[in-house]
Amino acid sequence: MPSPLPCSLACSPSAPAPPRPLRTAAAPPTRPRPGAARGAGRASSFSGVHGLAVDRQGRLLAGTVVGNQLWQVDRSTGAARVLIDAPDGQSDDIAIGPRGELAWTNYLMGQVRLRENDGAPMRVLAKDLPGINSLDFDRRNGKLYASQVFLGDALWEIDVAGQKPPRLIKKDMGGFNGFEVGPDGLLYGPLWFKGQVVKIDPADGRLTVIAEGFQIPAAANLDGKGNLWVVDTRSGELVRVELASGRKTVARQFKPSIDNLAIAPEGTIYVSNMADNSVEAFEPETGTSRLLTGGKLAVPAGLKIDGDTLFVADIFGFRQVDAQTGEVRDIFRMQRDPELEYPFGVGLSASTIALSSWFTGSVQLVDRKSFKTTAVLHGLKAPADAIPMPDGSLVYAELATGSVTRASGPKFENRQLIASGLGGPVQMVLGRDGALYLTEAAGKLTRIPLDASAPLRVVADGLALPEGLAQTPWGSFIVAESAARRLVEIDLANGTRRTVAENLPIGLPGGPGMPPPYVPTGVAVGGDGSIYLSADRNNGLYRIRPQR
Repeated sequence: MPSPLPCSLACSPSAPAPPRPLRTAAAPPTRPRPGAARGAGRASSFSGVHGLAVDRQGRLLAGTVVGNQLWQVDRSTGAARVLIDAPDGQSDDIAIGPRGELAWTNYLMGQVRLRENDGAPMRVLAKDLPGINSLDFDRRNGKLYASQVFLGDALWEIDVAGQKPPRLIKKDMGGFNGFEVGPDGLLYGPLWFKGQVVKIDPADGRLTVIAEGFQIPAAANLDGKGNLWVVDTRSGELVRVELASGRKTVARQFKPSIDNLAIAPEGTIYVSNMADNSVEAFEPETGTSRLLTGGKLAVPAGLKIDGDTLFVADIFGFRQVDAQTGEVRDIFRMQRDPELEYPFGVGLSASTIALSSWFTGSVQLVDRKSFKTTAVLHGLKAPADAIPMPDGSLVYAELATGSVTRASGPKFENRQLIASGLGGPVQMVLGRDGALYLTEAAGKLTRIPLDASAPLRVVADGLALPEGLAQTPWGSFIVAESAARRLVEIDLANGTRRTVAENLPIGLPGGPGMPPPYVPTGVAVGGDGSIYLSADRNNGLYRIRPQR
């Protein structure tokens, strides 16, 4: 997994209703009737897929950090199920030992875990290693090696017995990601930040460059035939490197954001892509590939609509979705577009898009016509959402400080505090009355006058972890109660509410250390009253049609 990110529970590939093309009839807006949501974007397994491995039973294993799970994928059908559930299953990389042991890295928890077999208990072999990323066994002697990347830059030998502290082999390599131990006992892998693939002697840390000139090499595996296979996450290329000469050959062009690979005993190469939850099987002998599993979205979060266009903050991407047809278009894709910083929230004005990431502490501003990044605000304290204003200023909510601030002027250096003391602001929208409405994780829907003409007013209280919200054409608000897995409609005049839909695939909980509003459920309402909902438990996009 490339750079810091979060974690947790399940994302079932089964949606409450089958995905169907979006069609919106031109009719006066009417209220949605309570009932089930209809799928508008194909659901998928995982929550961003990273490390892969084929175990001694022939099972293809796949790891997800955001979802905190380790999955098993059927290599014939692509059917996937959770093998190790959250939070222990959080896995950026997976390795199989000489006796069939299973080891994996808890990237955000900073731990290395192992279990001898499916029925054995899990053991923590090492901890306090933030950003522990890749790992592999030396199959000759059972030694285990692991590397830190993004939240650290170091290579360690891990005591498989879990009794001794990790032994430092080398530091400051340049991001030794997705590596494999060769039959000679050397470690073969990429340097993410240097565009190289190298081999490292674990005895003394001596590093030798094998090939260079990659854009962002993410992982490398040996095929036992004198070749090192490398995935380049920025270019989307699967590259064969001849170990003897360092010669590179592009074997297959995939979409950018490919993250890892695994080579099965018969030679099939499996490649993961974090931006669409896909795993593809490539056959080196024929040069062909087939999709095992995948979806249209990665981890959909914040959601806004303008006309027939939905804008989706997708954590590993930023997407447009046609509300008429369901067609998905990439605006930004992780690693292909380096300015993208794991967006959780999206805000719109007539000219600007604001992508907020509480995880990286940033807000990215994008021109709506060119989709070029115009500014990035860094150093914010967990910005959960942001709205670009018509006057060019930016209003953002910080989860960590419980505040809402307006930034303006050159480089947005002028800061004006609008509200403080909030109980975990999550998502915001501008109401038609010009006031700001936001959800608080503490259970509130709150109105904040931007002109300070009146004090803050709690519109509704006692909500079950409210996240996404949107105003209907008739003036009420639709709010996603993620802890209750339902949508409610709230009357602004008296705060009364009714259930619009329930038993929804929302409310993915975060792993240890993550905030309760983890992946926010996005909500948008179209001009005809149709409600759109992002689902973080199965990565689907849903619509509830209004009653005619």
